[in-house]
Amino acid sequence: MPIISPEIHLKKIDKQPAAIYVLHERAERSFPMHSHRKGQLSYVQGGIAYLFMGSQSYVIPGRHFLWLPGGVEHYVQARQPSSQMRTLYFPPQRDRKHPFYSKVGIYPINDLLYQMIVYTEKWGGDILPKAPAFSFLKAIKDILPDFTSGTLPFMLPTTQNTRLRPIVLYLRNNVAQALTLGSVSREFGLSERSLSRLFKAELDISFLQYLQQVRMLSAVEMILQTDMTLSQIAYEVGYGSLAAFSSTFQQLYHIRPSEFERRVK
Repeated sequence: MPIISPEIHLKKIDKQPAAIYVLHERAERSFPMHSHRKGQLSYVQGGIAYLFMGSQSYVIPGRHFLWLPGGVEHYVQARQPSSQMRTLYFPPQRDRKHPFYSKVGIYPINDLLYQMIVYTEKWGGDILPKAPAFSFLKAIKDILPDFTSGTLPFMLPTTQNTRLRPIVLYLRNNVAQALTLGSVSREFGLSERSLSRLFKAELDISFLQYLQQVRMLSAVEMILQTDMTLSQIAYEVGYGSLAAFSSTFQQLYHIRPSEFERRVK
């Protein structure tokens, strides 16, 4: 099958409203900020991908899939050339009948759903309702709510505020340091009260909550992209003990890091 440019794929997604559009090339991660009427299922087979959507950014680990309702502006980025994605775009018929389809979610994949998605690699482009493959693809969409026990909150608020952007970048680049509200305030010449207000006003979370999320997402990336032990990762993201790190990870993501590691490796 000839390689089609990302721009052509983007135009074709909604061209046939009743069709399911199948995309196995790496075009989705080359799209600019965009939206489409169809709901999107993207499976990250290897590596790690990032979803940027308005004021939020999400991490999509390998062996997880993303569900994105139609009409949501977004773009997907994969920082590793080896990251593989398989994406299916579904017409929105009957989506309102189940709450699953109206929410952005990131979910671990099970063996059945994995095998079904891999089986779709033989198809590409528009699959019309009369095509034999259409029923199989529609079955994938129909069973999604049955195989999702709960979305994983791999999410981090983003900001365009010129005062806050360098501060959040500093936090992301220095997660191993003993960062506190006081030390970061002094680094940027602000009072602790001003910095606290800035986080609340722009991101709607506290400084400490943001720092915790940055550290845990950094840990997720290290679990996926390195061979470091969990003890080493705990130290690299600013925790003095594996127990404290594991407790925070479980509190935020509702899964212990050791279990998450087994799931994705």
